[in-house]
Amino acid sequence: MKNDNRLPNGWDNCTLIERQDLANDLAVLRVKPDRELFGFRAGQYAVIGLPASAPRFEHSEPDDDEAPTASKLIRRAYSIASSSKTNEYVELYVTLVRSGELTPRLWLLRTGDRLWLSPSAKGHFTMDDLPQDKNVVLIGTGTGLAPYISMIREHHRCNSGRTFVVVHGARHVRELGYRDELEVLDRDCGTLVYVPTVSRPEPEEGWRGHVGRVQSVFADGTIDAALDGSMSPSATHAFVSGNPEMVEDIQRLLLGQGYTLHNARLPGTLHVERYW
Repeated sequence: MKNDNRLPNGWDNCTLIERQDLANDLAVLRVKPDRELFGFRAGQYAVIGLPASAPRFEHSEPDDDEAPTASKLIRRAYSIASSSKTNEYVELYVTLVRSGELTPRLWLLRTGDRLWLSPSAKGHFTMDDLPQDKNVVLIGTGTGLAPYISMIREHHRCNSGRTFVVVHGARHVRELGYRDELEVLDRDCGTLVYVPTVSRPEPEEGWRGHVGRVQSVFADGTIDAALDGSMSPSATHAFVSGNPEMVEDIQRLLLGQGYTLHNARLPGTLHVERYW
């Protein structure tokens, strides 16, 4: 039965047009606005929302002691995974946070349900300032992969002059979102290398790939091998997003190798997105 998820006071301005559940707590959502979709750049984020009156997923933790006002619009930012050239919808890669405010409500949505989408995208975690002749290493854990999918869909070209290396860390094999898409690019393109690593593989998953945290991929030379010898700031830009501990560890490692933090005023070779 379709959920009654119309928002109070006309807040609903978009529709969930497609949902793909990758695991019990991991999903890809495509959201289409009622009006023309805003323009955005690969790597930016959008904000979605539902009212506090929306029901919560039954296996989530209850709201805090003081429940939010029913008319409150609960909003959270999510990196966009779709290419900006796909101008009909935004694709979001979302994990269920059982103690959170929004995702336990979001998890009950089905195709055709209504929600709120921000009128514009924001963020500076993009490839806009990247020289075209530099290699790109995209390092992420969990849904930190989302902005990289947008970047790859928009900027990567098979057999171009630069290599994209995608390092994605997950606890379990089933949490390697976009795996099929990335494996095809790795197999068919000479310029994309996909390096998934699983920290807690289960025997029944039959995983034969890299085992360990993202940090271990750098320690064992996997990235250097993918770049034909070395990952250096003179030839490569690095992007890092996801788990804060991983972000801090990789940032420390790369700064020690001569990478410099990128910001709007002072361009650098290390681009960092902090999710929480």
